[in-house]
Amino acid sequence: MATVSEHGLKRVVWQRIKETIIEDCKKSEIWKILILDHFTTKLLSSCCKMSDLMQEGITIVEDLYKSREPVLEMKAIYFMTPTAKCVDAFIGDFKLKPKYKAAYVYFTDYCSDELFNKMKLYCGKYIRVCKELNISFLPQESQVFTCDNPGAFRSIYSPHCSQDKVKTLETLAAQIVTLCATLDENPGVRYKKETVLENTTLDNAKQLAALVDYKLTKHYDMDDNSKKKGKTQAQLLIVERGFDPVTPILHELTYQAMAYDLVPIKNDTYKYKSKDGSEKEALLNEDDQLWARLRHMHIAEVSEQIPKLVKEISANKKQPDGKITISGLSQLMKKMPHFRKQVKTVHLNLTEDCMNHFQKNVEKLCKAEQDLAVGSDVEGVKVKDPMRTLLPVLLHPHGTYDKIRAVLLYIFSLNGTTEENLNKLIQHVKIEEDREFILNWRELGVPIISSVSETSRAYCTLSSRRDRTQEETYSLSRWTPVIKDVMEDAVENKLETREWPHQSECPAAWNGSGAVSARQKHKASTQDERRSGSRLIIFVIGGISYSEMRSAYQVTQSVKSCEVIIGSSHIVTPMELLDDIQALSKPTTTKETFTIVKE
Repeated sequence: MATVSEHGLKRVVWQRIKETIIEDCKKSEIWKILILDHFTTKLLSSCCKMSDLMQEGITIVEDLYKSREPVLEMKAIYFMTPTAKCVDAFIGDFKLKPKYKAAYVYFTDYCSDELFNKMKLYCGKYIRVCKELNISFLPQESQVFTCDNPGAFRSIYSPHCSQDKVKTLETLAAQIVTLCATLDENPGVRYKKETVLENTTLDNAKQLAALVDYKLTKHYDMDDNSKKKGKTQAQLLIVERGFDPVTPILHELTYQAMAYDLVPIKNDTYKYKSKDGSEKEALLNEDDQLWARLRHMHIAEVSEQIPKLVKEISANKKQPDGKITISGLSQLMKKMPHFRKQVKTVHLNLTEDCMNHFQKNVEKLCKAEQDLAVGSDVEGVKVKDPMRTLLPVLLHPHGTYDKIRAVLLYIFSLNGTTEENLNKLIQHVKIEEDREFILNWRELGVPIISSVSETSRAYCTLSSRRDRTQEETYSLSRWTPVIKDVMEDAVENKLETREWPHQSECPAAWNGSGAVSARQKHKASTQDERRSGSRLIIFVIGGISYSEMRSAYQVTQSVKSCEVIIGSSHIVTPMELLDDIQALSKPTTTKETFTIVKE
């Protein structure tokens, strides 16, 4: 079984790294050291393992910023972001006394002339290769990417960070362009029409769309290979977080979204106790096939599916695919009982943790949340008095965050409430000193205090939603993320130009599930074969939720002729988003400076 991630974006990124960095390495038989900064460490970790690097002749992986012993007989590969900090650290390795025989330098993105000349001045005689890879995004999952920049939320939406905003949008645009370049796409660009709230126009999506389109044109004009200067069979849609405030704060009951909301999972690592009381931890990523199969299922289905899927995956692992040696197969067979037990234990524990939270208080919250979000109860009867739906939540001893989430859903359902009513709600939840949890949503263009002059937002009104009454759903999971409507409308060519203006046109033939699939006669449903069709790329300014990530997979699976990829500056959980919202009104400290690399 291959150790390299074979999943979508991750595989594409690893292939790109192999074709550049690894191929250059193979020209020399000397084993090499790989030196990474914080961002490139995350990037490589997301798409390969140490054993993959070992196979390619890389024996040691080091941190660029840490003190290292000289190894003069070895050549060093530097894979880093093109920042002054990284370049200064690199120069420090060679300026006074060289640490390595030679340096192969690879930047994630465009390196400025100033930094390049500085490197050349101090280390020119040691540099054998200097290349730019155009990969400054993280492939989080097979169809999900981030720019690894949670700080972008504050930089764009905080009134205290107006100076950072332009720089942040420029950086995000450059990162989106590297995603498109890695996928070999030059998409048509569209954006969600700007929002006007309290006489303020929120046009970040429009600004970012213009920047991305400009940088795409510039990139393909500069492309040495001159492969594609025209638009390809792809569309890029850019939206702001405020276009759907409901989805990221609802309690979700699908496995991945529920787990990340209710269980303390950090850096995709789940910690739990085994039967003997010892501490265990498991990485929740696509290398765990059981996780990949279960993550988008409703929690009610997960427990019964675990034993079945473990058997199925184990059986598949036993089948040689022509790439596995006899000795490798033998090792695989020896590990199989351990695999079954370990993987099953992880997910049974995680499922149990989720269900404990659900039975304790989430179940009571879900009915009220769903009624407020959908605008009707489980029988389809319209909610005429949202306050009656909210009141039981406020009277029950739920946690403060849970009550804030319910209050916000109430306000969103009304498209804003009166100032008098808002003050009463804030007093009831006892957040008089922390009212920013609610008020600061205005910075995202979301109506909090109602005004007759304000117009409804196109995708926040229930009347504009797709009719899903015939779809089978669980009573506590009736809400569908707005982004799923957008995805389906886009692939069916139903997005209104008035609401989704074109920054640049894409070919008329781009028609997602309709003209493209009919003409290309897609028969297969495997991801590889779908790739020959069109792509829809969606970027959400200000963070995406796990529910929205799930939507990309669901639409891809149902359409088949169009692959949907979704990304953002970062991924958010409900509590993280609420904390970020509250912090928007706090003055910037000296530590809060914008950077791609998380220190």
